[in-house]
Amino acid sequence: MALSMPLNGLKEEDKEPIIELFVKAGSDGESIGNCPFSQRLFMILWLKGVVFSVTTVDLKRYLKLSPKHPESNTAGMDIFAKFSAYIKNSRPEANEALERGLLKTLQKLDEYLNSPLPDEIDENSMEDIKFSTRKFLDGNEMTLADCNLLPKLHIVKVVAKKYRNFDIPKGMTGIWRYLTNAYSRDEFTNTCPSDKEVEIAYSDVAKRLTK
Repeated sequence: MALSMPLNGLKEEDKEPIIELFVKAGSDGESIGNCPFSQRLFMILWLKGVVFSVTTVDLKRYLKLSPKHPESNTAGMDIFAKFSAYIKNSRPEANEALERGLLKTLQKLDEYLNSPLPDEIDENSMEDIKFSTRKFLDGNEMTLADCNLLPKLHIVKVVAKKYRNFDIPKGMTGIWRYLTNAYSRDEFTNTCPSDKEVEIAYSDVAKRLTK
């Protein structure tokens, strides 16, 4: 459902929305649902007199994008926090420890990606599957878990290389398989900023190591 918000002092013909606000739909799939974050932004836009439209989104329609395995939702969840601490640090004496912390979280993700999921194991087969060959966190198709992790993982790869000369180790085959598969999908590459834009965005965030 889409709504156009009335604004004081504007004629009807001048009320063409130039900003779209998407909010969680209610239980009927159309009315505005219970989401304090959406309501906060809704109120701010209205108070500021911004011309905008509101579209409610029925999240139940997107359940098919949810991972089948709960662990996929939390895989790699600590990486971005460790990366942020690493890239914002300006003390050379702390750099090594922070880099180890980042590597530890990357290793944990790599192990998850290389560990077979239950549906990759055929109990009737004599073959012992030790390593997963799946493309993404939860299988061979992208899920909401990938939508959450991949943009962050890409930033880590680009920014850490640019400002710390840090590469994700090639030995982390699970992560590199994951990234390679992501870069082959239009859903990721067509929504991903260029490496240069990512570097520019972090130019004031990344701190030089100074003695």
